[in-house]
Amino acid sequence: MNLRLVQSTEKAEWNRALIRLPNPHLLQTWEWGAFKSRHGWHATRYLWADSGTHAPRAAAAVLSRRLWPLPVHVMYVPKGPVLDYEDRRLLETVLGHLETLARRTRAPFIKIDPDVGRHTDLGEHVIETVRKRGWRRSQEEIQYRNTILVDLTPSLDELLIEMKPKWRYNVRLAERRGVTVRAGALQDLPLLYDMYQHTAVRGGFVIRPWDYYRDVWSSFAHAGLAQPLIAEIEGQPAAMVVIYRFARRAYFLHGASYSEHLDDMPNNLLQWEAMKWAKERGCTVYDMWGAPDELDESDPMWGVYRFKIGFGGEFVEQVGTWDYPSSRVLYWVYSVAIPRLLAGMRWLHWRRVGRGG
Repeated sequence: MNLRLVQSTEKAEWNRALIRLPNPHLLQTWEWGAFKSRHGWHATRYLWADSGTHAPRAAAAVLSRRLWPLPVHVMYVPKGPVLDYEDRRLLETVLGHLETLARRTRAPFIKIDPDVGRHTDLGEHVIETVRKRGWRRSQEEIQYRNTILVDLTPSLDELLIEMKPKWRYNVRLAERRGVTVRAGALQDLPLLYDMYQHTAVRGGFVIRPWDYYRDVWSSFAHAGLAQPLIAEIEGQPAAMVVIYRFARRAYFLHGASYSEHLDDMPNNLLQWEAMKWAKERGCTVYDMWGAPDELDESDPMWGVYRFKIGFGGEFVEQVGTWDYPSSRVLYWVYSVAIPRLLAGMRWLHWRRVGRGG
């Protein structure tokens, strides 16, 4: 295969190349790598181009960070690499480079989570290929493995019809009860985080510090790749979402609400307005970002799934996360020994606490 491999160091070049590839993902953008570089990671971007036409054939933004307390780095290609997975020789070429990269830098492993559906001929091919090359199914999913995708190509009326009747009713109910949605601005970011904190307490989950969200929301908004939407009732904030977009896909990564007006269905209206916003900007897919690993009511994300699937989307199970252990010893230390050590330390801590220590 006559390809030229280069490291891309220019934002415009990188994002242009991504857009020309099949199914480019938000987490492979220049902006995402730059953002993660401000929070403990280092981004290196590899681009494979046709030697004759110079057309991009594949891309991989590789994030790396120090694995404390060991003097080594772990490596991760979020929602990548990006390429035509139907091209088997190309896939083998890219995987080979990533494997060599991990060995050369003495990383214990490199991690990928391709944005490829599992229950398809293509998904089975990808799984078979990585397994044959020595990759292992990871015990650590960084992103949600599965998602719900809404096709935005139909008309707005058709999108409403595709919703479950109760969801369509709740959109109209929110409007009748005076819920309005406005575009958020940078000065609204503290409000968004306050809502996010309230939602985390109510839902019993942990969120990151303010500086992290301020950075990602503001940097992507400045780049024209994100838009906060805020639902209000009589001028008072009730709920919010932050919608991201890249190429022809929009992503629902962050959402939150106060408890006082949940019965007025602001979250339903927000999702509808988000889909309209994305469609107006040429997006053909709305990625609702996150669904249960298994469609089982005992899954902690079952309630989230029920809310999202009501908007007419399709549940998509993906091939998941795969690790290439370039050092079997260090990989065992990372994946087995360190988790056992941390579990033991937690047990000893709670044992001392239980004794009043």
